[in-house]
Amino acid sequence: MSSLYIHIPFCQSKCGYCSFSSWPGLESVHASYVEAVHRELTETAKQYSGGPLTTLFFGGGTPTMLSSRQLIRLLNCCVDSFGVERDAEVSIEANPGTIERIQLDDLKKAGFSRVSVGVQSFLAEDLKALGRCHTSSEAVSAITDLRAAGFENISLDLMYGLPNQTVESWCRNLEKAIALDPEHISMYQLTIEDGTAFAGLAERGMLDLPSEETIIAMDEVNLSRTGSAGYDWYEISNYAKPGFRCRHNLAYWHNEEYLAAGAGAVSYLGGVRERRVDDPVEYMARIMAGNKTVIEREHLAQDDAFKETVIMGLRLTEGVKLEQLQARFGMDPFSYYGTTLKKLLDAGFMESSDTHLRVSEKGRLLSNAILSELV
Repeated sequence: MSSLYIHIPFCQSKCGYCSFSSWPGLESVHASYVEAVHRELTETAKQYSGGPLTTLFFGGGTPTMLSSRQLIRLLNCCVDSFGVERDAEVSIEANPGTIERIQLDDLKKAGFSRVSVGVQSFLAEDLKALGRCHTSSEAVSAITDLRAAGFENISLDLMYGLPNQTVESWCRNLEKAIALDPEHISMYQLTIEDGTAFAGLAERGMLDLPSEETIIAMDEVNLSRTGSAGYDWYEISNYAKPGFRCRHNLAYWHNEEYLAAGAGAVSYLGGVRERRVDDPVEYMARIMAGNKTVIEREHLAQDDAFKETVIMGLRLTEGVKLEQLQARFGMDPFSYYGTTLKKLLDAGFMESSDTHLRVSEKGRLLSNAILSELV
């Protein structure tokens, strides 16, 4: 698999929970940013020796803050510079209120095949608490417009564990999402990230977050309701109808190599992880001056790469393939983790077969705690 991530860091506003490279109020530099990313893609392709891209992901931020013409220019640059497989998964993130039907028609015709819609919640009180700019009706309209434009691979992003959220209100949210019949649903538990507005509120005791018991009850709802609606739980936070798992994100969870471009974007090639400068204005200045945009470079030792591959793979319900670990690293998790892994297996939180190691059904709702034991 050959994958490429392009970061579009622009947003209408900065949400209180967001720790990503996202910047509101920079509409005046959109065109210059597209030019800079175009240049980085062109230069990266000169050093690239892999095959045509099989997945592309335009993430953010809110990529649909750019015009369809600008987005299509970047997609065409990828086609011309790297080559793109005929059946490639070409994803783009979008927020309700930032997309119009004519824009979606253009994107579909140009080759975008998958849209991930950042709904987060269908309830007005949740949207207000999160600082989202859209309404529930705009979210529903976005899905309707996507279908009318011909998109057959739509993903909805939802968040739970929100301030003042109850199991009952979360159930209403999930039911509204399932009623829209998306091919894929991502459900992320709210985490309080350092440096965010929510972190400051939490420090001052101003966030009334659900209890651990409530979160577990929400997780149980996620499993039962999506399962009865025909979705397969294939990763800790992700559910898909048959044939609609996110191929791009699977590359991450298998810890495969991937290219990247744009402010704050991270690539992983040849055992080296590189992160680009976050500030889009500084990113553009460096590109236009012919300077490097990478500000952090990490070469993973074999042990670190092995552990990372195990941890990422165990996020998947199928787990990690033992044969692939042996072929890639010449190592196996039983010898590496020793008594730590044995305790998890003996307790029934993990299970193994001749081919796989995975988190058991008993341990699934405790996945994060279990994986922290293996870091």
